[in-house]
Amino acid sequence: MARLGILHETRYSYARPVGFGAHRLLIRPRDSHAIRIVEASLQTSLPGQTRWTYDAVGNCVCWFTPQGEAESLTITSRLIIDRYPAPLTSLPIDDPHTISPIVYSREDRAVLNPFITPATDDDDRVLLRWLRQQMERPDEPAIDFLLRMNATIHDSFAYKARPEAGTQTPAQTIASGEGTCRDFAWLMVEALRRLGYAAVFATGYIYSGPASALRGAGATHAWCEVFLPGLGWTEFDPTNGLAESPDLILVAHTRTPNEAKPISGTILDDPGEAHLDVKVEVRLLDTLEAAA
Repeated sequence: MARLGILHETRYSYARPVGFGAHRLLIRPRDSHAIRIVEASLQTSLPGQTRWTYDAVGNCVCWFTPQGEAESLTITSRLIIDRYPAPLTSLPIDDPHTISPIVYSREDRAVLNPFITPATDDDDRVLLRWLRQQMERPDEPAIDFLLRMNATIHDSFAYKARPEAGTQTPAQTIASGEGTCRDFAWLMVEALRRLGYAAVFATGYIYSGPASALRGAGATHAWCEVFLPGLGWTEFDPTNGLAESPDLILVAHTRTPNEAKPISGTILDDPGEAHLDVKVEVRLLDTLEAAA
């Protein structure tokens, strides 16, 4: 078990004072067998009403409506969590439901259908052609295939940070040969859906120690989750080639990247020139520091 401290600070600044509408915050990790929240605090530069709820897929959502007008808005989340390792285990290969193509029970499929249906078009068959290149063995066990695809994206595409908002389509990522963590996660999600897997876009944080070369530290991170019979939702991070890594800290999983924005909201006036600054720190805490 590792105890981690997480700081997530978002600052919006505008050329003139503006009013604010409701803001949707996806910043609190999902409590699970792998993550336990020890302490959590939320600070905002403006007063306002906050309301916590859960969305349709169980993500913890905070609705915050700032009061008054201001030239800036800062939202700061501080967390202390315990992260328990969850090593990836093999599925029994004598069960025909565990090899490609994946087969879900009728009960599971009724819930998983929205996450099996692709959310993007592939009119020029760019994604389909790339996907066919990955299908080396039609009877390959699902875990082996998923690990291989995860490694292929990590090894074959160049990582390039992009401060602009938005996610590339899978075809754009394949054509350019490069992308961010959200682009690689979305490529894997949409590719797997075309093979009948239930897959979601996962977002959260990543712990990168002083000697680590993990990509995505210092900002929110994105990866892919796949539902496997007997294992449930299983994490694959094609940006770093990780699977079920304790370095991944899940905040939310959604059907599309657009639904996974950490903070989204409205302003009520013309802001003129606007700037966004985001700071994310994830650090290992010892017992004394965590208790201080």
